[in-house]
Amino acid sequence: MLVMALDVGTSSARARCCDAAGNPVPGAEGQVAYEAAITPAGAVELDPAGLVDAVAGAIDACLAGAGARARDIGGVGASVFWHSLLALDADDRPLTRVITWADTRSAGAARTLNEQLDARAVHVRTGAPIHSTFWPAKLSWLRQEKPDVFRRARTWCGFAEYLGMVLTGRLRSSLSMASGTGLLDQDAQQWDREMMAATGVTAERLPAIDETAQPGLSARFAARWPALAAVPWLPGWGDGACSNLGSDCAGPDRVALNVGTSAAIRLVTTAPVPPPPGLWRYRVDSRRRLVGGATSEGGNVLAWCRRTLALPAGDGDLDRALSAVPADGHGLTALPFLAGERSPGWRGDARGAIAGLSLASGPAEIARALLESVACRLALVYDRLAPCAAPGHAVIASGGAFRHLPSWAGIMADALGVPIILAEEVEASSRGAALLALEALGAPAPPRAPMGPVVEPDAARHQRYRAAGDRQGLLYESVVPPRAS
Repeated sequence: MLVMALDVGTSSARARCCDAAGNPVPGAEGQVAYEAAITPAGAVELDPAGLVDAVAGAIDACLAGAGARARDIGGVGASVFWHSLLALDADDRPLTRVITWADTRSAGAARTLNEQLDARAVHVRTGAPIHSTFWPAKLSWLRQEKPDVFRRARTWCGFAEYLGMVLTGRLRSSLSMASGTGLLDQDAQQWDREMMAATGVTAERLPAIDETAQPGLSARFAARWPALAAVPWLPGWGDGACSNLGSDCAGPDRVALNVGTSAAIRLVTTAPVPPPPGLWRYRVDSRRRLVGGATSEGGNVLAWCRRTLALPAGDGDLDRALSAVPADGHGLTALPFLAGERSPGWRGDARGAIAGLSLASGPAEIARALLESVACRLALVYDRLAPCAAPGHAVIASGGAFRHLPSWAGIMADALGVPIILAEEVEASSRGAALLALEALGAPAPPRAPMGPVVEPDAARHQRYRAAGDRQGLLYESVVPPRAS
């Protein structure tokens, strides 16, 4: 049996067939890229119809590459980006674009909710801080700024649920996806009454939480993909949960470090632990919890550097230029908040800053300072998460950034002060979706995938980055406005 794994991110959609060990079938793969619409006001949105078309195009290519083996596909699972919000009218047509996690227009609404509610109690109950990333702030902002849309909306969902409805005709959410909304009582595993009341929605306007494997496609897509028309489709899981499982970080003995567009450090546990301050707790499923922290900065900071600074174009030349700058040897202190802050301070209104610029500051120095600043922020997250992990745990790193720029992997190991093991599996989220689909279909758990090289930290550089982190903290206090009391 094969399964098809979909991986829907904020910049591309991928579909690939995987075998019973979660390994990709050569050639049976498709990928379609797209870009979010970004405005100076803080909007970061995607077109829902365009996203559906991109996923469908990736599936087309995957099936074409599978050829005769397409008949062996026994189910479809999907990893989809967490925290998106979409309003549907009474005919299930979108009233908004897909509002992504990176959209910061609801930062003011988040501040108001933090003042009105017991923020720590909400955090413990829902697993999510009150922040522009999550649904409560987005819903409150839409209720105030777009009252006509709010009034006309019959259903609120994320893109994962909308995609499932368009493809299969069924609107439903996995527990994993619901847990990333900030609107779910995670222990009760149902929509949270207080947060629904605070945002003006009811459970009838939210997707049913249903994780069963149900076969069947809508007529349009059944005709387009006859090989998939009768196989079970699973509701989409959160991309972070899939990434952990795809990196074989399925327990507290392995901490996953992932750097994609954003970055995250996470672990899976079955223990009913509350989220540590500054971090979050989501769900893989009814049994497993995902605890960690995510930053709004990661590969997007590197992309900004490439786009804005006069850096070498090739990965090798850029890596050599960055390596030529000593660790914290540029005299700069940076805050990398190009898309606001998530963990650990959760300030959606925070913005980036670089202090210490001089005539000697060149593109490589500025880029290295920004990449180091990302690593220092992730070190803050790791310090809070490490007590939840097993003693002697390993840190497994995934994401293309480390493959393209080995110097950044070294910076990360030095900032955290622990070895990091580079995962061989580059597409951890799609492998995780395949493993979850196989598990749901009753397949035995495959062995762990082989790991790649180990990047060891240097004790002297670690101390330099600790000092850099202290300077970063002072800059943060100077630049980021304090919360209203």
